[in-house]
Amino acid sequence: MASSSLCHFPCYTPSPPSFSKLLSPLSRLKCATSSRAASAASHVAKLSSSLGDITRTDFPILNQEINGVKLVYLDNAATSQKPSCVIKALDEYYQLYNSNVHRGIHYLSSKATDLYEGARKKVAFFINAPQSREIVFTRNATEAINLVAYTWGLSSLKAGDEVLLTVAEHHSNIVPWQFVGQKTGVKLNYVGLTKDGVPDMEEFKQLLSEKTKIVAVHHVSNVLGSALPIEEIVELSHKYGAKVLVDACQSVPHMPVDVQKLGVDFLVASSHKMCGPTGIGFLYGKFDLLSSMPPFLGGGEMISEVLKEYSTYAEPPSRFEAGTPAIGEAVGLGAAIDYLSQIGMHKIHEYEKELANYLYERLLTVPSIHIYGPPPSVPGYRAPLCSFNIEGVHPTDIATLIDDQHGVAIRSGHHCAQILHRELGVSSSARASLHFYNTQEEIDAFIHTLKDAISFLKSYT
Repeated sequence: MASSSLCHFPCYTPSPPSFSKLLSPLSRLKCATSSRAASAASHVAKLSSSLGDITRTDFPILNQEINGVKLVYLDNAATSQKPSCVIKALDEYYQLYNSNVHRGIHYLSSKATDLYEGARKKVAFFINAPQSREIVFTRNATEAINLVAYTWGLSSLKAGDEVLLTVAEHHSNIVPWQFVGQKTGVKLNYVGLTKDGVPDMEEFKQLLSEKTKIVAVHHVSNVLGSALPIEEIVELSHKYGAKVLVDACQSVPHMPVDVQKLGVDFLVASSHKMCGPTGIGFLYGKFDLLSSMPPFLGGGEMISEVLKEYSTYAEPPSRFEAGTPAIGEAVGLGAAIDYLSQIGMHKIHEYEKELANYLYERLLTVPSIHIYGPPPSVPGYRAPLCSFNIEGVHPTDIATLIDDQHGVAIRSGHHCAQILHRELGVSSSARASLHFYNTQEEIDAFIHTLKDAISFLKSYT
């Protein structure tokens, strides 16, 4: 399974000062490199005009044809592709180190434990968490939000309390709080949109009150492409004693995220959106909060002692990681973080801002288009994604045709944001979303095929 391709950016990051023991030889699952490969990468970098040109060869899946045409993958908000070094890290783990963690004293178990806990330290360093025990591995960001809702939420909230959300939240940041509301009588309040199509901060301030016990919001919208001012939200919320949970699935893969600077109480993200494997995500929580929360699931690993009548529980993060965890996936996530760090999140962020502006401007050349979210001219961040509709054409017809005929992969539907789409007055939209391995040439190809598809579909209406 391991790819023979070599990553231009090896899966290796210098050891962070606070985690000096992190990068033992066995925890450095990096891409094999040679002087020839390094020289070739350097030559490519000099000749290439963009980060996308340099990095896309690290992703084997991008080098294929769909229905006889070259793949153009523009569905990165749903899931990102994986570089060769991440695939290699997974392959090496299962070939060389596969064993259960924490419970064995033999060689393989010790090495698997080193790798698994090493990945936790990498996540902590990546988002600047004060300590690695504030990182809980979960199945994905959805499970991480459910963990907070079912543990902190059910033990801390009561009838009369309020949860503050926005209409732009992903279903994963709405449904768990609805569960809590149904069980406790907690009220859910929603912040609406401004005329620019972004969550209204003035309305947020009006809805925030002493009754607000937790603010659960996205960092970057997966439909609007807009970013919330998290530092301001945290400052305002904490004045009322409210906790803040941030869904960072669309920010952690695309920009530097510093939980200490943001001041958040909880933050969640998913590996599969940040060039890592599926099946693993993480929760960051301030340690005093995690320590106060009851377990989420019962079983092995999360216990301290089990008696016939009752059990006592381990300290976080073990308290929230019942059973055998996704060990290989954690190793792959660690490799993905190494890869992203080697490129540099600031570099990724700056390049993707250029792509975002280019995508928006090129879409404006498409007749009868309506793009959701703020234009780049509005102050603030515009993510490298655009959700849109074409007058008189169903978005699923567009997505189907450009994939079948031109190998361009975009998404159509409600993007797990039905409340937002109702607020926008539509049932669904098409969405093109980019990552750092995309290029302006791919955007041009997408626009060309989009116009062709619209002409074809409108000729039959």
